[in-house]
Amino acid sequence: MSSSTPVTSLTVLRGVPVVSGVQYAPVIRPGRLPALDAPAHEVAEADRPAESARFTAAAAAVATRLRDRAAHATGAASEVLAATATLAQDRAWLGAAEKRITAGAPAVRAVTEAVEQFVDLFTQLGGLMAERVTDLRDIRDRVVAELSGLPEPGVPLPDVPSVLCAEDLAPADTAGLDPTLVVGLATTLGGPTSHTAIIARQLGIPCVVAVGGLDAVDADTLVLLDGTRGTVTVDPDPAQAAAAVAAAAQSAALARQWTGPGATADGHAVAILVNVQDGAAARAARQTPAEGVGLFRTELCFLNRDTEPTVDEQAQIYREVLDAFDGAKVVIRTLDAGSDKPLKFVGHPEEANPALGVRGIRIAAGNPGILERQLEAIAAAGGDWVMAPMIATAAEAESFATRARAYGLTPGVMIEVPAAALLADKILEHVEFLSIGTNDLAQYTMAADRMSAELAGLTDPWQPAVLALVATATRAGAAAGKPVGVCGEAAADPLLACVLVGLGVTSLSAAGAAVPGVGAQLAQVRLQQCRDAADAVLATATAEEARAAAAALLS
Repeated sequence: MSSSTPVTSLTVLRGVPVVSGVQYAPVIRPGRLPALDAPAHEVAEADRPAESARFTAAAAAVATRLRDRAAHATGAASEVLAATATLAQDRAWLGAAEKRITAGAPAVRAVTEAVEQFVDLFTQLGGLMAERVTDLRDIRDRVVAELSGLPEPGVPLPDVPSVLCAEDLAPADTAGLDPTLVVGLATTLGGPTSHTAIIARQLGIPCVVAVGGLDAVDADTLVLLDGTRGTVTVDPDPAQAAAAVAAAAQSAALARQWTGPGATADGHAVAILVNVQDGAAARAARQTPAEGVGLFRTELCFLNRDTEPTVDEQAQIYREVLDAFDGAKVVIRTLDAGSDKPLKFVGHPEEANPALGVRGIRIAAGNPGILERQLEAIAAAGGDWVMAPMIATAAEAESFATRARAYGLTPGVMIEVPAAALLADKILEHVEFLSIGTNDLAQYTMAADRMSAELAGLTDPWQPAVLALVATATRAGAAAGKPVGVCGEAAADPLLACVLVGLGVTSLSAAGAAVPGVGAQLAQVRLQQCRDAADAVLATATAEEARAAAAALLS
């Protein structure tokens, strides 16, 4: 990807750090569908049924491949692949393409025009719907390649360990990465909670997003990617680059030696937990020093289905995770769907702003049976700790707690909405614990779409306004004598994890790959250092100042 203004040696490009670590390697770029001229001719009326069948088969083949990859993946990768497969078979854009073919358009042109129609619509809707633009274009390219007899586009398999640089990455690309060959990620677009970022954390690949000037860096260029500082240095001095990689490797080696349990250097206990989405991810996470599961996302058994899973089906899935962490704490989050994760069997209304619409616990208001059956399944599987997403009021918390206790479960809620953080004391009158989801809390606090590259700096979890709300919730927890954890991506940042402990957070739950780094960093600092860092961060005005203040006190 060349540019009229090429970058020069030692150019330092800056972005938003997502996954810590340092790598020095050549750049690779994803392969894309070659430019194809959309056929201008019209399809004869007699041939249109065959053209329609050709299109239907191509779309089905793409969806099947995505579903197969989802079945062989775990965790976040499995979820995003399943969601993309669902989008590949979405009746809206498929119907728009079929309509064009029926009118005489060749299948390739019909696909291109139909997808652009929905790209325009999703872009206008904004919010989480805008994220689907990348997914739709990825599906378009895969279907067009299938129709044209071309190889499916995607990330090439490099011959040597490489840093993958791209404008943006579709979930299907990111989810299939081999972390032994793709050792770093950098994107022009995306935010700290984008699909790319979340999967990079799961794989433990150093990652920087929203990198200005990255498009001008050509393939095969040597770069030093620093996922801790959020920089990409073009053609650095080889000796200096090697020294930076060696220092990062030494820190990583120390992290791998940490075996838990979570505690500061002076013995203040902090539970280090893991986020999982299915039994396979839980069994893999059991190999880490994680003491339990702080967030079991249950969406995976609901997505990409035409009908709601039965109580028995759900219980079997939940039991896999509970068995993997037998005897340990497992916090199960009830269904968090809606917005960018629609359910086929729930009548989702058309919403002008889905991110602020019917999602999370709000689905239960119109479909109470779904929540009741899920709670029944959790209880049947032997679960205990359960929490509801997208709680905004004390009344919502009370209603959920009443339902959960009816099944013998211990209720808690997610703090993702600023209103919930501000009224955490009132909410804690009804539930036994809080879990702060920093991804959505940052988005709603800063009024910035967490998937927007242009606003990635605003949704940085180091934003002092976000951390001030965390402090409000933890103070309420301390006053009530009830635990307050963090299960958002912020808990995967070792430095920020120490600040969160200083704010009063009692547990940290992150992707399995991040667990050793967080635990090892916490073990090197005293509780008072964490508290001093937290005070210093709350006195800053920007995310950059907050990072610098914490680093000065915790390094």
